Amino acid sequence: MSLESTKTNYPALYTLVTVFFFWGFIAAGNSIFIPFCKNFFSLDQFQSQLIDFAFYTAYYIGALLLFAMGNSRGKDVVGTWGHKKSIVYGLLFSALGAGAMIIAVEASVYAGMLVGLFIVALGFSLQQTAANPFAFLLGDPKTGTSRVNLGGGINSFGTTIGPIIVALALFGTTASVSDEQIKHLELGKVIFLYVCVGLLFIGSAAMFYFSKKVPSGISDEPMEKANKALTTLVVMTILLAACFTPIFKTYQLDTTAYTPEQLLDLNKYRMNWLFGALVVVVGGILFSYSSAKKKSEGWGAMQYPQLVLGMLAIFVYVGVEVAIGSNLGELLKLPEFGSHQSSDIAPYISMYWGSLMIGRWAGAISVFNLKKSQKNLALVIVPLIAFGVILGVNILSEKDMKPLYYYVVCVLLQVVATFLSKDKPARTLMIFGFFGLSAMLIGLFSTGTVAIYAFLAGGLACSIMWPAIFSLSIIGLGKYTSQGSAFLIMMILGGGIIPPIQGKISDIIGIHQSYIVAVVCFAYLTLFAVLVKGILKKQNIDVDSIEADGAH
Repeated sequence: MSLESTKTNYPALYTLVTVFFFWGFIAAGNSIFIPFCKNFFSLDQFQSQLIDFAFYTAYYIGALLLFAMGNSRGKDVVGTWGHKKSIVYGLLFSALGAGAMIIAVEASVYAGMLVGLFIVALGFSLQQTAANPFAFLLGDPKTGTSRVNLGGGINSFGTTIGPIIVALALFGTTASVSDEQIKHLELGKVIFLYVCVGLLFIGSAAMFYFSKKVPSGISDEPMEKANKALTTLVVMTILLAACFTPIFKTYQLDTTAYTPEQLLDLNKYRMNWLFGALVVVVGGILFSYSSAKKKSEGWGAMQYPQLVLGMLAIFVYVGVEVAIGSNLGELLKLPEFGSHQSSDIAPYISMYWGSLMIGRWAGAISVFNLKKSQKNLALVIVPLIAFGVILGVNILSEKDMKPLYYYVVCVLLQVVATFLSKDKPARTLMIFGFFGLSAMLIGLFSTGTVAIYAFLAGGLACSIMWPAIFSLSIIGLGKYTSQGSAFLIMMILGGGIIPPIQGKISDIIGIHQSYIVAVVCFAYLTLFAVLVKGILKKQNIDVDSIEADGAH
């Protein structure tokens, strides 16, 4: 696609960023749905995490289908349809999912809600595949990063208010609702919420379709084929289905007469299959790289070690980002964490997802041409403004934010980490990975406010990771860059695998101890930063010259 001018197409850009908002709003809102559904449908922690499984697995399936179609045609499907039409199709598909959610909520069928969320996220997968590159096409390529970061900032605002709006729909205003009372709640407001969401999807699709300011974004660029990589991904998908099927079957058993020892054995059996699913993903990716090293033909981008390790890093990053927030509601029920009811956790969930906004707003500062003194001042002020926005929107919704006022200390630590990072992706990832690892260890070995703040700080640690990992993973791929990006998008699958694993570990050893999963994830992300720096140096790539971009 070529534009008549390199000037930014602001009407098209403002239209585009609406979809970024939807991704954040729905994804973060799920963190409120999870503890609600656990109580309303009498689920265990693993079953409640199936909301994440359905939502993030859809991203993987959608990206895999697009890759398979492109591979067979030898052309990028989204480019052939045009980015504009692709986003319209994605929005309409998400609207269909909202309709399925309305029917499922009306019938009080949990499995139906999972199907609805799966369809919504399948639409998101198409939107995300089209929207990120589209933002670059709406003006001068040199300022493309700032447009993507704007989308990321709007996305983060959606993650901040999503939990608040969903909590209002589920529980009403300020009155606390006990977990026992949740089982008897009327779900009319949830239906109304998804009617509104569905109409917004349709309205946004119409806005895109009929807008003369939004270019079509059609591209005829050829797509490098990777038949062996595709075959491996399909086999991985089949094996993942084979791992989850026995787990789902055990939930059809009547376990009311089971002794505690029998229930423990059953949960261990389920855990073994979940670890099997993890082995399938990690093993499949490493097998692809090992095979590509011996003979690169048919493997495409899989022959590059930075991409393969980056795929695992995206898998782990999305997994830990989602798992921390999704299990937080259950953690806050513990007496040592405040004995909070599910209706009272929205401020904490909002602060967790808002922490990603704090970091992303700070990360966006580097794209503006500021003097050094102005930039340094902005790196301090912008995160504090973002923190104030999170407090403000919660206070306006009549939430008590006093317990979170001193979280500003964690925000200031994030500011220090940003200064130490010096806008260098590998260094940034290393520092924030260690920041996240330290926070999770503090949270694991403490209780009360200190532990809550530590776990919330996981959001600050995750905030800058997507662009850093993405940039380090696709640098040096040449003609396989687009294909490598597609593989990375598929690894959003981590959000569907890691939270259920933590959920099942929680069923066995307790919710607090289950955060060992987050410790392991941050440890790998820190290791990836070290390894990828060495790999790129061997390829004579100047790591410090890489510009971090991309929005999640």
